Amino acid sequence: MWPFFPDLLTRPVPRYTSFPTAAEFTDGVGAADLSAALEQVSGDVSLYIHVPFCEQICWYCGCNTGRSNKVARLTSYLDALHREIALFGQRLPAGTRVRRIAFGGGSPNALSPLEFVRLVDALTIHLPLYDPVVSIELDPRTLAEDWAMVIRCVGITRASLGVQTLIPRLQAAIGRVQPDELIARSTDLLRGAGITSLNFDLMYGLPGQTDADLAETLARAAELGADRIALFGYAHVPHLIPRQKQIDASDLPDLPARFRMAWNGWEQLTAAGYQPVGFDHFALPGDALAQAALSGRLHRNFQGFTEDQAPVLLGLGASAISQFPGVIVQNEKNAGRYRMLLSQDLLTGSHGIVRSAEDQRRGAVIEDLLCHNRAHLPADLMQQLIGDLAPFRERGLIDLAGDLLEIRPEGLPYARTIAALFDPYRQDSVRRFSSAV
Repeated sequence: MWPFFPDLLTRPVPRYTSFPTAAEFTDGVGAADLSAALEQVSGDVSLYIHVPFCEQICWYCGCNTGRSNKVARLTSYLDALHREIALFGQRLPAGTRVRRIAFGGGSPNALSPLEFVRLVDALTIHLPLYDPVVSIELDPRTLAEDWAMVIRCVGITRASLGVQTLIPRLQAAIGRVQPDELIARSTDLLRGAGITSLNFDLMYGLPGQTDADLAETLARAAELGADRIALFGYAHVPHLIPRQKQIDASDLPDLPARFRMAWNGWEQLTAAGYQPVGFDHFALPGDALAQAALSGRLHRNFQGFTEDQAPVLLGLGASAISQFPGVIVQNEKNAGRYRMLLSQDLLTGSHGIVRSAEDQRRGAVIEDLLCHNRAHLPADLMQQLIGDLAPFRERGLIDLAGDLLEIRPEGLPYARTIAALFDPYRQDSVRRFSSAV
């Protein structure tokens, strides 16, 4: 097993899907910055569309989402989203090419198939789509048969299912009951609809979860043919996510047990033929994500690990985040205010941060460490952090040779902790993050 040094894992750290992280966003950046950045875009961009609705709300979930049980609220949200799509299209310069589209949430299949098709039509009309790779997050509990035709006709080839665990008592403990046969049926439906890359989101560190529980879920995920598996450690932060108060915290595995589960998952999935991608993602060798990891083309953005090479990610929908080289802007989180702003034809950017040259430099180091387990360090950063790196070097978790910092295989579970050493903001944000394992 990986060597276990609990003193190096006690400090909560970000997942670094951006740098600086959302914890550093302020209201000093907003709609004007978003508009200016959109007008400077060129070349290939990616698109994320946020649907903040689910038919059923899971107790563990930290996403910006609410129940889709009020037709008027959902309809008015979609009206606003359609208007936002048109506003983005008006501002994007000629020559911009949307090469990727990701639908996330919430659950995009909280929409009816007709509502979803109309949303795709709006993207086609207003934005410069260039044969994009299209992906979608789906809730298998509400994935009806008529979605198969929609997925096939739209040309969606990638999907992600929120599975979490296949153990019934654990599903009950986190408020997400979905029998094995439902996951199998959803998998068959998606394969028949043309999905060629299917991801399962899974979790360890759940209340009452045992090593055997995790092994059973992982084995079944591999048997069902998941092309990608994201194996996340459950983060219990009820002070930030009130719905988690419904989860029995007294039954959560402790840090040694979580560490062992992370290792067991790594060992089982790699033995089953999956290529590790970063610390907690895995992909079959033929999948594009595995190929990117092996070829050194792996990147990280708000969708997590990706082979996407586009320097710009445009976020549409309440709370969605647009990421540009020089600025990150998050849309208004409150769906009511989001709708109100768009009723006046106003962009909804309300928080964000300008990425200084130093931010971009440190962000590149953090991304290289998380994606490639190595980074070339500028001399001043090496000198500044040599003392902080010493405990990791002394315990055989990293190597330092010249300007190259390399995380050894034994140090992989400490990657986020090591990356956080290069984050000058993290001292002020400890309570906002989760354990590294």
